[in-house]
Amino acid sequence: MLLCLMVLQSCNRDREGEPKTIILAHAMHLAHPVSTAMQEMADYVEEYSDGRMRIVIYPTQQLGSERELLELVQIGTIGMTKVSGAVLENIVPEIRVFSLPYLFRDDEHMERVFWEDPIGTELLLAGEPYRLRGVAYYDAGKRSFYTVDRPILTPDDLPGMKIRVQPSVMAMNLVRTLGGSATPLSYGELYTAFQGGIVDGAENNPPSYYSSRHYEVTNYYVLNEHTAVPDFLLVGTNTWNSLTGQEQEWLQAAIDRSVEFQRELWREYEAESLREVEAAGVEVIYPDEEPFRNRVESIYEEIQSSDPELYRLVERIRQVE
Repeated sequence: MLLCLMVLQSCNRDREGEPKTIILAHAMHLAHPVSTAMQEMADYVEEYSDGRMRIVIYPTQQLGSERELLELVQIGTIGMTKVSGAVLENIVPEIRVFSLPYLFRDDEHMERVFWEDPIGTELLLAGEPYRLRGVAYYDAGKRSFYTVDRPILTPDDLPGMKIRVQPSVMAMNLVRTLGGSATPLSYGELYTAFQGGIVDGAENNPPSYYSSRHYEVTNYYVLNEHTAVPDFLLVGTNTWNSLTGQEQEWLQAAIDRSVEFQRELWREYEAESLREVEAAGVEVIYPDEEPFRNRVESIYEEIQSSDPELYRLVERIRQVE
């Protein structure tokens, strides 16, 4: 690892006559639409800059977990990363708002918050005091439960079940409020955790469920769609500030184009993922969401009294038309 980091640091240093190079590392599988979009971004930036700028990508946790990659970006060892909002919230407290259940009224409301309303840009830039500049949201769909032995049709099915969650206080609180036992676990360890009986279930969006092949070790996918936590594309502030104005324009143009590409690809892959897991034998279930919504209302009541600042963010998001 030390040798690898030394090589990366040397790659980040400019040499006369060579293109400006930015290292981007992430944890996604190569088949995932977000991974595909980031590769498209790398292709776009080389095209826009006529070869004067390039992005070198290290996927699939080659350089560490999402938390470790955030730290590498903060210290400038790598220039960029992509992480889930559920991981970023442990550093940038405002991002916790996206892990709240049933925050958005519908898909249109969610899209306006991420890509149209000023609050979306405000939350992207909330990480700058922590040396993390958000430059894009990637659509990560909605997260739902999948399990091995029995489906979660209502909150009453969760007691006694160990559910893998991301290392997020909000995600753990959600599962506990619904009655389950929240089990934080690395995404890369989850497949074998199912095989070993360490967890009974997990929660994620359809493309991630499919691309991770978790459908091979689970039998039920219940689309209760409790959260819509976006993925964040981040640039270290030191890296961003080291770019010329022209280089920043090239990079942001490539990022914006990749976002549009990813959103379209996501819709297609989401539908394909559900078809494929059903064909593999998984029972895909569409439950009544109302019992889940009612059960988690206590989370908002608690936030209103214990964290007024976060609750103000909730209210601002709810007011977006």
